[in-house]
Amino acid sequence: MPRIQRALLSVSDKSGLIDFARVLAAAGVELLSTGGTAKAIRDAGLAVKDISEHTGFPEMLDGRVKTLHPKVHGGLLYLRGNADHESTAAAHGITPIDLVVVNLYPFEATVAKPGVLLRDAIENIDIGGPSMLRSAAKNHESVTVIVDPSDYVQVAEQIRSEGGTTLELRRTLAAKVYARTAAYDSAIAAHLSREFSGGVVPPPALAVSAPLVQPLRYGENPHQKAALYGKFRDHFLQLHGKELSYNNILDLTAAAALIGEFTGAEPTLAILKHTNPCGVGQGTTLAEAWDRAFATDRQAPFGGIIAVNRTLDVACARQIAEIFSEVIIAPDFAPDALEVLRQKKNLRLLRVIGNPAAVVPHDIRSVGAESFLWQERDQKGTTEADLRVVTRRSPTPEELRAMLFGWRVVKHLKSNAILYCGADRTLGVGAGQMSRVDSSRIAVWKAGEAGLSLRGSVVCSDAFFPFADGLVAAAEAGATAAIQPGGSVRDAEVIQAADERGVAMVFTGVRHFRH
Repeated sequence: MPRIQRALLSVSDKSGLIDFARVLAAAGVELLSTGGTAKAIRDAGLAVKDISEHTGFPEMLDGRVKTLHPKVHGGLLYLRGNADHESTAAAHGITPIDLVVVNLYPFEATVAKPGVLLRDAIENIDIGGPSMLRSAAKNHESVTVIVDPSDYVQVAEQIRSEGGTTLELRRTLAAKVYARTAAYDSAIAAHLSREFSGGVVPPPALAVSAPLVQPLRYGENPHQKAALYGKFRDHFLQLHGKELSYNNILDLTAAAALIGEFTGAEPTLAILKHTNPCGVGQGTTLAEAWDRAFATDRQAPFGGIIAVNRTLDVACARQIAEIFSEVIIAPDFAPDALEVLRQKKNLRLLRVIGNPAAVVPHDIRSVGAESFLWQERDQKGTTEADLRVVTRRSPTPEELRAMLFGWRVVKHLKSNAILYCGADRTLGVGAGQMSRVDSSRIAVWKAGEAGLSLRGSVVCSDAFFPFADGLVAAAEAGATAAIQPGGSVRDAEVIQAADERGVAMVFTGVRHFRH
């Protein structure tokens, strides 16, 4: 095990730095450092040599150039035990650097700030940090490298007991470095692409790198391995319940996207199963919204995901507690609501921070064959001004309210999607069928099973009716108004069928396929 004699520390995130530096100093390790990091170490009463003293070359260009020097990278990269490398290093006065501790300029945090200027983003692109990390990681046979403060403890323990680190640990840390620098470069590329293009564009190369959040028990099925990566915990804080499963995470993120449609709206509650909404309701209270959502389908919600658009109160919590649910997500939970729900030890409760679906403006999906699909996220909203009345009869104010309510829900159903609704509740849901008529039949059947009348309802279709039969079936079921994108070559036939039945119909001009 190579003994660590010299360490270079240069960090933006100084959490845990001084305690770790004290371990190094106690082990007799010479400390090299730069700028603010050197000052912090010196202020803690520890001896530290400035990097400019080590290289014999001053920091310059407002600190842009300080570690880009042969005495730094040579000390990291030369192969210990290689006669040619050893002699070259000696001839040029290059001494070994056995440990590098670097975390990068906070580029991601900088560009996450509202209204960040391009010049500020560029100044937070780290050059020397990634260069040192990559040099150290490449030569991990001899050099230990730390990019994450959470690794200080393990490295410190090995230095205390052995004076150095094991090859196994150095390999783990080296791999972590390349994952971090890949993610860092990906963030820079994505931000600059958006800045230089004026919006979201397909990136010229797709680099996906995200830290491991946690291994999962299994994937969609028990025979599949699975894990969660990325910034999930920045947006979802688990307050209670057992560990989330792969399917839980798929479902709750779909629920968060749907309930995000109703941010700032009156109390709204959605129930989802297998990422599909099976009931959505609104009311003057969440308890009233629950009654309307649950009434849509009294079977599917068992084992489902529940999402609300405001703090969950105890009255609604008591109603939800009467059935078995997997997950409840809310912007917050009232203390007495938490007390009620925590009596169910397996029920997972998560606080949603902001609207997670709005944070990342794109979707990425694997399609096998080492290939991926990239697209802008479907965040297109529709208002009354976007609607075009195409029938002789215009919708009534109540029908119009139902159209706008249902249109926000139907975009979250798997295609082909048909939704029957009122102004504040879903009435019948049909999703994921091979034909639009089949989805309509299922929606009508589900409404009948729930004892709900579709008389006077609005029918919402995520894509155009390709034939008049879908509209006719909806009218026969009791729908008096329809909202759909339009755009079929048979639009005239569909409009005629609506007029013949006194159905008011509007076109949105926007399709919401969801595969």
